[in-house]
Amino acid sequence: MDRDLDGVYFRVERNGECESVCFSDLTEEQMRDVTGGRTNEWLRELCVILGKTIREIGDEFGIVSGGEES
Repeated sequence: MDRDLDGVYFRVERNGECESVCFSDLTEEQMRDVTGGRTNEWLRELCVILGKTIREIGDEFGIVSGGEES
C-alpha cells in the first residue's frame, strides 16, 4: 500500500512501468538503490526531511515512544 507520507519521490520501475514513488513506500532494496552513490550532504538532507516527517506524524497523533511524557 502506498501511503505517500514523506513527500520525497523517486522514479522507479514497478510492474514494467516507471512510477514516482514516495521514499517510505519503496522496498528496502529500492531505498538502497536510490540512495547509493549519493553525497553526504544529499543523504543528510534526506534524513532531515524524514526526521521532520516523523515528528509531524508523532505530533499529529500524539505518539510518544518509550520514556515518560514531559
